[in-house]
Amino acid sequence: MKVFFPRFIKALSAYALMASWPAAHAQDIEPRAYSNAPVGVNFLITAYARARGALSFDPSVPLTNAQLNTSTAVLAYARVLDLWGMSGKFDMIVPYASLSGTADYAGQPVQRTIHGLANSAFRLSANLHGAPAVTLQEFAAYQQDLIVGASLQVSVPLSQYDPSRLINIGTNRWSFKPEVGISKAVERWTVEGQAAVTLFTDNTDFFGGNTRSQAPLYALQGHVIHSFRSGVWASFDVTYFAGGRTTVNGTLNNDLQQNWRAGATLAFPIDLKNSVKLFASSGVSARTGNNFDLLGIGWQYRWGGGL
Repeated sequence: MKVFFPRFIKALSAYALMASWPAAHAQDIEPRAYSNAPVGVNFLITAYARARGALSFDPSVPLTNAQLNTSTAVLAYARVLDLWGMSGKFDMIVPYASLSGTADYAGQPVQRTIHGLANSAFRLSANLHGAPAVTLQEFAAYQQDLIVGASLQVSVPLSQYDPSRLINIGTNRWSFKPEVGISKAVERWTVEGQAAVTLFTDNTDFFGGNTRSQAPLYALQGHVIHSFRSGVWASFDVTYFAGGRTTVNGTLNNDLQQNWRAGATLAFPIDLKNSVKLFASSGVSARTGNNFDLLGIGWQYRWGGGL
């Protein structure tokens, strides 16, 4: 185990930590989403993220001058699977959020402070090429080259929602996010790209007794990752997302999204079973004005699969 300890820890510390918060669920930045690890390894993740700025919790509500703060605690579980000879992963994420701040509605200030569950998410991912299902012993000889993967994430509306209020943590609807990803390793560098689309069901109990629909939201991610001999790795991350225009009772809103975000991630091992991840991101440009800053920390514990 000591021979390949740093590389082994680097691979495991990459898994399953996704920063989830209610206002920015479509803007997740997740490096190393498609990587290999031994079958049967389990992950328990806790994370805390704080966001501040013009959060776009619901662009179809005509708010201006929004200055909102959110604090989100995340509890997640993941397990590495053998999917017909290739590695895969199932994970589930349950976030609890606090939201407070002010905005203007129809020229009048609106204030809101609220706490509760945000939408939970469940995801199944599969590496289609370049990441075979391996045991802990077989992983010692594995070297990444090119990995191609795909995933489907389902967001479930098990969250706080009050249709009589303008600002909510939850969205009272389902969403489905299919994604494809590619990861290419060259010595200690890895370059990754991901493309996804998020599809939304209607919210039939929207503010004021209305029905809200949203067009698909398309997203691209890119990551440049450097791995150190100690098992520490760091990445520079960027994402672009567009679309997502909404309608309320058939009336089209002027809220088409064309937004860029950039961030960075640092992950480092504590020991064989524990690691810590720091992550941050900020808006570069936003057509809808929903730029915000995010800072977070996560802890990961792993067991099973022969560890």
